[in-house]
Formats: sequence, C-alpha cells, structure tokens
Amino acid sequence: MRFSIAGALALATSASYVFSQPSLARNTLHVDESQVVTLEGNVNPLARPQFEDGVVNSEMRLDRMLLQLKPSSAQQSGLDELVAAQQDPASPQYHQWLSPADFGARFGASQPDLALVISWLAAHGFEVDEISSGRRLVVFSGSAGQVSDSFHTELHRYRIDGEMHIANAQDPQIPAALAGVVRGVVSLHDFRRSAQTRVLQAASAQPEYTAGSWHSLYPADFATIYDLNSLYGDAIAGAGSAIAVVGRSDIELSDVAAFRADAGLPANAPQVIVDGTDPGLVAGDQAESTLDVEWSGAVAPSANIKLVEAASTATTDGVDLAAAYIVNHAIAPVVSLSYGSCEQQMGTAELAFYNDLWEQAASEGISVFVSSGDAGAAGCSLGSNNAGTAAAVSGLCSSPYATCVGGTEFNEGSNGARYWSAANSASDGSALGYIPEVVWNESAANGGTGLWATGGGASTVYAQPAWQAEMAGAGAANGMRAVPDVALTAAGHDGYFGVENGMQWVASGTSLTAPAFAGLMALVIEKQHGASQGNANPMLYQLASGDHHPFHVTQLGNNNVPGVDGFTASGNPYNLATGLGSVDGALMVNAWSEEQNIVRVGAAPGRCSHFGLLPGSCGPLQRAPLQPRALAPIFNR
Repeated sequence: MRFSIAGALALATSASYVFSQPSLARNTLHVDESQVVTLEGNVNPLARPQFEDGVVNSEMRLDRMLLQLKPSSAQQSGLDELVAAQQDPASPQYHQWLSPADFGARFGASQPDLALVISWLAAHGFEVDEISSGRRLVVFSGSAGQVSDSFHTELHRYRIDGEMHIANAQDPQIPAALAGVVRGVVSLHDFRRSAQTRVLQAASAQPEYTAGSWHSLYPADFATIYDLNSLYGDAIAGAGSAIAVVGRSDIELSDVAAFRADAGLPANAPQVIVDGTDPGLVAGDQAESTLDVEWSGAVAPSANIKLVEAASTATTDGVDLAAAYIVNHAIAPVVSLSYGSCEQQMGTAELAFYNDLWEQAASEGISVFVSSGDAGAAGCSLGSNNAGTAAAVSGLCSSPYATCVGGTEFNEGSNGARYWSAANSASDGSALGYIPEVVWNESAANGGTGLWATGGGASTVYAQPAWQAEMAGAGAANGMRAVPDVALTAAGHDGYFGVENGMQWVASGTSLTAPAFAGLMALVIEKQHGASQGNANPMLYQLASGDHHPFHVTQLGNNNVPGVDGFTASGNPYNLATGLGSVDGALMVNAWSEEQNIVRVGAAPGRCSHFGLLPGSCGPLQRAPLQPRALAPIFNR
C-alpha cells in the first residue's frame, strides 16, 4: 500500500497508533540540513574504485527502499529483558508473546518521531509506501538523484566479474536531528543475498534411489534416518502449525503437488503470499523457493506452508522485503530462510536490520531457521569459487535470535548395504535406519570441487549468548557467537529429491537443512498443542545439556576449503562446523514437551498465539509440581 505524504503523516499520528504503553518521542529538534552525521560502515566492500563504471542516472527509479529506525536505549534494554523473560519458565512473561502492533507500541518509533522522519522524506520528494506494524521500518521510493541529495552519497555503477552492479560510493549522511531514531537505509546496492542450494542432476523418470554409493534422499528416507515415523504414527505431523518460507520467486504449484504425490504425502497445497509486485518465476530463485516449500512440507506434512515472496528492486533485496513482511504480519510461528550474505560484507544497517527483525520475531513467538551457508569456513566467497579469501559466517544467521542450520553428510563407508536397502519401499524410501554423519565437506579441499561445505565459525559482530557459552567446544569462538547451532544432511552424494518445472531433480546444500529443521519445529509446536515457541536456541542448548539429549554429535570431519582453514569436529557436544549436530526427531519433540511441563490456567485473550492457528489462547503460567515428567502438560484454550 502506497501512502500520500499527508496520508502517511496521518497514519503516524492516528489513534490506531496510540497504545497503553506508547513509545516516547526522542526528536524535538528542527531538522537542520546543514548539520549532518555520517552513518559509518554502509559502503559495500565490493564497491571499489577500480571497479567503477560511471554514475547512475539521477532519474533512475529506486522502489521500496527500507529506512531502518532504531529504538532508544531504554527500549532496547526493555526488549532484551522481555525476550529473555519470555524463555524463562519462572517469569510471568514466559511465552507471553507480543503481536506486531504490541511490539510497535512498546519498542517502535513514537508518533512524533515517525512524523518527523516522514516529513523529512516528503521534503525531499520521496513517496512513503508503508510503515511497518513494528514501527521499525519505513518503506519509501524515489530516484537516485533524491537519494544523492538527501543522503549525500552518489550511486555508481560497478563492473565486477563481467556483471554490472550499482551501489552507493560513500557512507550515507542524515541530519543530526534524525540521528536518534534513524539507523539508515538497509541497502543502497544490488549485491544480492545468495541462494544456498545446488541442483545436481535430473533424476530418471522412475528412479531407484539407491545406486552404488550414491543415494537420493526421499521424505521416507529422512523420516527413517531422523526418527520421525513414531511421531507420524501418533498423528504428530505439523497440524495446527504453519511455516513461512522466505522467497523472491514464484513457484509452480503443480511441482509441489507432484512432489507430494511421488513421495506418498497427503495433498496439502502451499499458500503463496506476494508482498508488492509479483516477481514471477525467477531462474535460480525458483529452485530455491520450490525446494524450500517441498521440504518444509515433507518433514511436517500436515503443516500449512506459506511461501512469502517479494521482488527485488534496484537497491532492495526481495529476501529482505519478504522477511520483514513475515515478521510484521505474524504470518507463521516458524520461518525458514535459505539465503546468505557474508557478515563482513553487510553494512551496519543491514546487520542491524536482521538482528532487530529476528529479535522482534522472537518477541512475537516466531522461531527462525536460517541456512549457515555452503562455502565452508570462507563465508565471504561463493560455493562456485575455486578458493576462499577469509574466514567468515553468514550475517543472516549469526544473530543470536536465529537458529543457524549447518550441514552433515552420511558416512556409510564400505557398509552401504547396512544402511540402505537394495530397492525402494512402497513409500520410495530405501534407508534402513540412522546413518553415521560427519561434517559435510564436498569442496576441493576434500576431494570435491570449488567451495562446497557447511558454513560455520565465529561471528565478528555478536557476543556469545549465555545459553551457548557453557557448551563444551563453543569456547573456540573466543567469546563470540558461534554458528551453526544444529545441522542436518546436506551432501550431494545423498542429495534431496525434488520436483521443479515438472522434472525430478536432486539437490544439496544447507538450503535444504533450514526448511527441514523448520519442519521439525512445526512438529514441536503441534506436540505443544499449537503453542508457538519463539527463539528455539535456548531450548536446543538446554536439551543438549540434559542426560538424554536428542543430538547426534558429529565426531569426524572439518569445513576446510581451499584458501581457508576451517573447524574440525572432535566429539565435543558442540563444534564450529556442525554445531550441536543433527537430531533424533522423536527424541527432540518429546524431550521438548517434557522440559516444558507447564500448567496454563485462567485464559487471557490474545497472549498464547496470534497466528490465526488456534481458536483460543493460553493464560497465565504456573510452574507444575515436582516430578514434571510424570505430569502431562495441560493447556486451557
């Protein structure tokens, strides 16, 4: 929805934005354009002078730019405390989730601050498209000339490896009067988030999924290997939950129908939600969206899968727009994102955008799962490159409020017949049980090609959260946030089966592990009677520290790639290549339920779930009596 400036100003000051706990205004100054501050760290490292190829035409249209607003220090402290309390069973705030509007009222920009920002944009000729419900984002459009005049930075063209890009040549500047509320524009370039998948080959029309040492992973295989069949037998298949898949391409719904039919899964068409202009079918991204939808639904066959897609614009990635839409509209209690960006190549505004967005998601009860990347320890390089340049991780999953999902590979050795049958079952599966796993590494450093291994390492931005710091092996991150958190199979020699454009394909990469783990989370939510869980990390690490933890700890392998030494699995409960390891699904879902043996009494409207999944809600919380494993959870709906 595009507002006129008058309409946007009215919205920013309307009664619909007045709540019982309003945000406080921070800007009482007149905007003096001669007094500016520089927003440091917002020039993409790839925008180098030696690559310049001229200045962008001042008339070039720039649609749907994201102006990131920042909270006051008091708001940030209050939000941090709330999100921690929401995961503390002893707190009265435990699992008391916010709606996007509640979040905006408490932790977003105030009406006067919004009005000041919008007035400033209007004075420079920009159009305001949207103010997010969380009141942390203003979506606006204009021209390259308006950006140059307003933010004091030119947009230049850059020719890199034969491709033309545009990017800002200097750090943006804003009036000093706005510095208290504006972080900056999320991006003023077209260096896109990278899809984390590789389509390996077309499968035969009637494939036998066991062929020598090479196998194709079917949903039935995944269920056998990761112990989901007992859950399915108890009718735990994701009903009453939903998964939002972040995409920037449309899909063919017939592909999903064919995939589910081939896999023996019940018909369950995904919902497609388009934010803004329909991107249509985008080469490369179509495969990403299709596989993510297929495999989140393969693991949670009864869950409502919602593909939220947005088209990229000249300076804004569709991934960013779709992710923001999901969180600001509370689309689902679980999010899957299979794109990545190198942490060191993301600007300060980009990093703040994702950390703020994922923390907002956590406050709303949303569990976020993001791929760790496919370039091994060299997170600033693409998997197709022959060598890495430096150790790095993905800034889309390094936030502590996202669960970063890495990759393992099966290690059958010479005993393939011990783990795979010679023919498919009625459900086209051939796996016989759990298969030992090592760190996924099919890069040139491990006999493969290019950079093709699980991402993992230490963040250079975020300090290590308390729930991770006590885990043996996490100390290798030297006090910084360590990723990934968990892992699932990602290797090509046992790649994931999929259907795209009517063809059967096999694909690999951590692109598949994020939607698969999102599917596992949907099973958790169904077991929890539909109650959303928020940031999954505190509970995952709590389970890993228990006597009967559900993880397959990775014993062998590393994510070394040419040019960059990575990290080795040594049998510790945690390592910087595969995190806590892969998971026994039934053990995790049941242990999660036992750990949350909480009695809910006295219904309080609108607190337990706001995703439109439950007819009622959960009430205030009380700790159950002792011997929690002997007492079943009770939920007042």
